[in-house]
Amino acid sequence: MAPPILKLDDIFLSFGGAPLLNGAGLQVEPGDRICLVGRNGSGKSTLMKIAAGMVEAQSGEVFRHPSATIRYLEQAPDFAGYSTVQAYAEAGLGPGDDPYRVTYLLEHLGLTGEEDPNRLSGGESRRAALARVMAPEPDILLLDEPTNHLDLPTIEWLEDELRKTRSALVVISHDRRFLEKVSNATVWIDRGTARRLSRGFGHFEAWRDQVLEEEEIEQHKLGKAIEREEHWMRYGVTARRKRNMRRVGELQAMRAAYRGHNGPQGSVQASVAEGKESGKLVIEAENITKTYDKPIVAPFSIRVHRGDRIGLVGPNGAGKTTLLKMLTAQLEPDSGWIKLGTNLEIATLDQKREDLDPEDTLSHYLTDGRGETLLVNGEQRHVAGYMKDFLFQPEQIRTPIKNLSGGERARLMLARMLAKPSNLLILDEPTNDLDIETLDLLQEIVAGYNGTVILVSHDRDFLDRTVTSTIAPAAPDAPDGRWIEYAGGYTDMLAQRKGAQEERKKAEKAAEKSKPENASSSSDAPKAKGKLSYKQKFALENIPKEMEKAEAEIAIREKKMADPNLFTKDPASFNKLAAEMEKLREKLTSMEEEWLELEMLREEIEG
Repeated sequence: MAPPILKLDDIFLSFGGAPLLNGAGLQVEPGDRICLVGRNGSGKSTLMKIAAGMVEAQSGEVFRHPSATIRYLEQAPDFAGYSTVQAYAEAGLGPGDDPYRVTYLLEHLGLTGEEDPNRLSGGESRRAALARVMAPEPDILLLDEPTNHLDLPTIEWLEDELRKTRSALVVISHDRRFLEKVSNATVWIDRGTARRLSRGFGHFEAWRDQVLEEEEIEQHKLGKAIEREEHWMRYGVTARRKRNMRRVGELQAMRAAYRGHNGPQGSVQASVAEGKESGKLVIEAENITKTYDKPIVAPFSIRVHRGDRIGLVGPNGAGKTTLLKMLTAQLEPDSGWIKLGTNLEIATLDQKREDLDPEDTLSHYLTDGRGETLLVNGEQRHVAGYMKDFLFQPEQIRTPIKNLSGGERARLMLARMLAKPSNLLILDEPTNDLDIETLDLLQEIVAGYNGTVILVSHDRDFLDRTVTSTIAPAAPDAPDGRWIEYAGGYTDMLAQRKGAQEERKKAEKAAEKSKPENASSSSDAPKAKGKLSYKQKFALENIPKEMEKAEAEIAIREKKMADPNLFTKDPASFNKLAAEMEKLREKLTSMEEEWLELEMLREEIEG
């Protein structure tokens, strides 16, 4: 085993109350790909900052190999003194590092390097910071939420880049799929301590549940042992009790251990306040378009029914937010029309946090300044009790929002949204900064919601677990305004897109092979004979019948898939129907093209 290049041992840190870290440790060896997981506020980022030398522990040992280089991804990069992004990124290079790495990384992260650092958006700042820390290829790369504000193509590129890097990794992320792909070990920060699993994140949740179950069993055994000893204390012979002081001492120690047991932090307890039932048709859009400097939305039509859960994905700048605003009538289309259904009650979660006043208190934000209570599912609740459901302490009722962590702000916004009666949820990047447990809860809420959901997300796992259809750009590499709705989640969308590409390739190959034969039969023969061949006539007459059959088959499957509970109850059947429908649509398109060519040829022959 290679010696560690970084080791934290018995780390203790407290900010005045209960210890944040109490005996925590972290060991990094060459080749490690460690994901650091734990609840919001458990101390993950603090432990990473201690590893980076940015925070000093109150006690414990910190060892960094003297020749090891460490780079830490800052959440709020300091661009002071840099005129361009290129200059900022190159400042992270060490002697002998290749400056071309900066150019290569900036290009793949969607930056030119000429941007003014002081005018970058949040996502652009994160990309510039990634280029700076990755360019030197350090011995240890510490990444705190590297995927926040990145679009899916960039996240997938980053996964490949991190798998190829020689750097050891320590990563904090809420993105399950990302962690599964880049990690080979897991460190779980729980109640101040750190436990290590020598396997990637894909094995973490089963292991965590087993650890907590064994802990609960041990605590139950301890309680039973205390009961037995107390029985002995009450009913045992007095002389024997006096002689066995050791046993009395052991009982006292067991009582202290039982009372002092710090159980796992509770989970967020929440449910959505559902409003009145909306009309069956929630949104209808017909041939809507929007163009700015380039087409953002080409003619696009959709019918959204009650119970649909629709995901919107695509690269940054493709037009997801524009399309979302048009579908919810916040933005007028250039052409086409949009009709909203009846009885709509809309609740929105905007993860850009634009409506958060940093000076506002938690109580004032949750109640909209209307006293100490709020109405949740028809029940009047005190704000302190409602806050507790979302893991906030009663003493935080007057805390300014500016004092909250990113995860706490995300939970606060979630709490406010869920309190509002609704039958249409609009979620814009709802998973940012949420811990795994809160993500699980949000997933259950969305999947079991009786109303309609439209969400924008770059979290592939969340999309796969929640949505019934996915809207994505028709041309993902170079969006041209065309959007397509695919049945199922993100993985289903990729499979259908891949299947369509393969079918097109097969059709192109078949066309190439039959080109000489077709050329003689479709051009020479008709010119000589002045009429269509028997085969062409037969096709011209029978293709419309085959098209009607295909349309009927598609309609049958669409009707089955309209059941909002099908995906949750029977995902295998849903995916099978989706695949069949995609093939039928491809077949229908092919028949339409063939019939059109033959009809044009017939008209040409007949003059």
